Amino acid sequence: MSKTNPLEQSVRDQLERYFTDLGDSEPRDMLAMVISCVERPVLQVALEQSKGNQSKAAEMLGITRSTLRKKLLAHNLQP
Repeated sequence: MSKTNPLEQSVRDQLERYFTDLGDSEPRDMLAMVISCVERPVLQVALEQSKGNQSKAAEMLGITRSTLRKKLLAHNLQP
């Protein structure tokens, strides 16, 4: 039996809650919503762990510094 990743299980649990809260309403743009909700704290934690060093944070995330800056702006996080 394979073990479920705790982060994956947390996402599943929250999505089940999301659908319960929706009731009879149809979900819209669910993937974009989830990505946005997950991406913001990931960016914040990477910056915290790198003590604000964007080059180190980008390396931790596996993206370029330019991409990191674009994502920070998109999430209205101070570069």
